[in-house]
Amino acid sequence: MRLCIYIALSLVCFAAKAQDSLTVKPNAPLLKVEDAVAIALQNNYDIRLATNDLKIDEQNVSLANAGLLPNLYGSVSQNNSIQNSRQVRTDGTIQELDNARNNSLNYGVNLGWTIFDGFRMFARYDQLKSLQKLGEAELQFTITTRVGDVMNTYYDLVQQQQYLQALDTAMVISKQRVDWATNRFKIGKAAKLDVLNAQVDLNTDRTNYYRQVELYNNTKTYLNELLARDLATNFKVDDEVATDDKLVLADLMNMASSQNPQIQMALINKRVAELNLKQVKGARYPQVSVTTGYVFSESESSLGFARENKGQGFSYGLSANINIFNGFLQNRNEKIAKIQIENSNVVVEQQKQAVNSQLMTAFQTYLTNLDLVKLEAANVALAQQNLDITMEKYRIGTITQIEVRTAQLNYVNALTRNSTAQYNAKISEVNLRQLAGNLSL
Repeated sequence: MRLCIYIALSLVCFAAKAQDSLTVKPNAPLLKVEDAVAIALQNNYDIRLATNDLKIDEQNVSLANAGLLPNLYGSVSQNNSIQNSRQVRTDGTIQELDNARNNSLNYGVNLGWTIFDGFRMFARYDQLKSLQKLGEAELQFTITTRVGDVMNTYYDLVQQQQYLQALDTAMVISKQRVDWATNRFKIGKAAKLDVLNAQVDLNTDRTNYYRQVELYNNTKTYLNELLARDLATNFKVDDEVATDDKLVLADLMNMASSQNPQIQMALINKRVAELNLKQVKGARYPQVSVTTGYVFSESESSLGFARENKGQGFSYGLSANINIFNGFLQNRNEKIAKIQIENSNVVVEQQKQAVNSQLMTAFQTYLTNLDLVKLEAANVALAQQNLDITMEKYRIGTITQIEVRTAQLNYVNALTRNSTAQYNAKISEVNLRQLAGNLSL
């Protein structure tokens, strides 16, 4: 018997030391959800990459990139040759010279400008602006997705933190049971089996607590990863979350039609396809270009009528060409462009249908979770009352260990379900706002 008591006390001491090393640090700085989102907007790698992609799209929107501006360039060329030359003039005179040198130098400034290409350059410029809008929609989609990930992970930590508190409460109750059983055993009113059962339950609660602390710390590491900061940064989260229970499905659908990033991307891609058809049709029109320049030229020849020749002055010209026949490729290209527009219309309708379907499903889940929040809150009160009565009966010795353990587990499970219900309700709200393109704090 003394050996059993010694083993039990040793387990208590060992578990207490282990708990000190695994417990959540109470002095960790508080991280608010709005602070987490702000850090993610500034640091998250995917958001930074999408922001840079948008900057590239913005730089691409220019008249020059669309082909609306002229090209001005300077040129210089020099050619030298050494030849054995023989010339027969019209009067029959023959001139011969070995190693005759010939040099020519040309340099100047030239300008080329396509002044008409079947309106393709204007369609191209509009397309570049549409691609910039597509980049903005893609950035918004990335921001919405990553902010949603941050908020989901944050509220998961809130749930886990509440679960840790429930497990801590379970350990306090189990420790109290061990103390009562030990005291009753000492005065001969309880069997050794009661002490051992209480100790086993306490160790089980501690094991559950340690596992939960491990999961909690791993989730904190993942949140630090999403925030793109030091993975070892310590923090704690809010103890509770508040869920907006006033969302209306019709309002969410209306917002989604104009704000959902995926729908907006589909609409912009449709516009890009329409502008692509306009560019393809532009090939049916003539292309007109003008050229001008100011050129200097010099040439020297060891043999011939002119030993040296120099010139300078303006040059200008006009060119026009039109595609008359290219093997029916023009008709083929236009048909393909029209099919691409048809496909983009299908994608728009498909995306709208998918988003509305997700909204309706998520909204039903949202309503169910709101009902569960009320139900589980009432269950916590009932389980608390039941546990208080049970512990008082156990203290005076009128009920068994099994009944006490059942009431204890019922209370812990009620706390856990209540925390889970609050978490699920909040996540449902976040998902609905994300689908509607109106994810806010």
